[in-house]
Amino acid sequence: MTKHQITPILQLNNITKKFGGLLAVDAVSFTVVQNEIFGLIGPNGAGKTTIFNMLSGLITPDLGQINYLGQDLTKLQSYQIAQRGIARTFQNLRLLGNLSALENVLVPCNVHHKTDFLADFLGLPKAQLAQKKTYSKAKELLDLVGLSDNIKQQANNFSYGDQRRLEIARALALEPKLLLLDEPAAGMNTSEKASLSDLIRQIRDQFNLTIILIEHHIPLVMSLCERIAVLDFGKLISLGEPEQVKNDPLVIEAYLGNE
Repeated sequence: MTKHQITPILQLNNITKKFGGLLAVDAVSFTVVQNEIFGLIGPNGAGKTTIFNMLSGLITPDLGQINYLGQDLTKLQSYQIAQRGIARTFQNLRLLGNLSALENVLVPCNVHHKTDFLADFLGLPKAQLAQKKTYSKAKELLDLVGLSDNIKQQANNFSYGDQRRLEIARALALEPKLLLLDEPAAGMNTSEKASLSDLIRQIRDQFNLTIILIEHHIPLVMSLCERIAVLDFGKLISLGEPEQVKNDPLVIEAYLGNE
């Protein structure tokens, strides 16, 4: 991301979420700018996935506001947020395990296919053309994530790393402007993580996306992200460029303890 690209795309203003007596996210505020690769890190239980769940409409903040491209998303349902251009992957994979890789990507691709029941039923040329474009798009996405040789393979039979890549392809099929990646490198070896890092950069550049990722593999985050927010016990304790965050005493203490 170049220095002049400072257009805000997402703003979190004091968002707060409680679960019973547990304050999972405590008045967190930050801004993500257009075309940025932004990291969200912190120890287990810091509130990272809770923030993703609020951004994607799975849960609603108790307090605060989420603003995306000038729109207030705070009270919207997940499908309404997806329609506005936000897609995500999940820490726990949500693939259609009994379907093929191609079928897994075709399902979200069809969100943008304007169905004409009569044309589809009669197999009219415009319906055939729309279907051809959808298949072509799905195959291109599978090629992008390195799965073009296994498009007919059942999703359950992929390695864990390849399932992660398949889920990224499914998210891209929704044609998002903002992509949320929840632990995309989980279960990957060192080589796969390096390849994933290159893929994320390629996705950002090719689709002109803004990307926020949660990731526990700190070297990947430090090398990939332009800015990083660090959470600890629901609070934002550091925000800045990788070198600044890496040397922040509060971050060091959160990960290593007082000693």
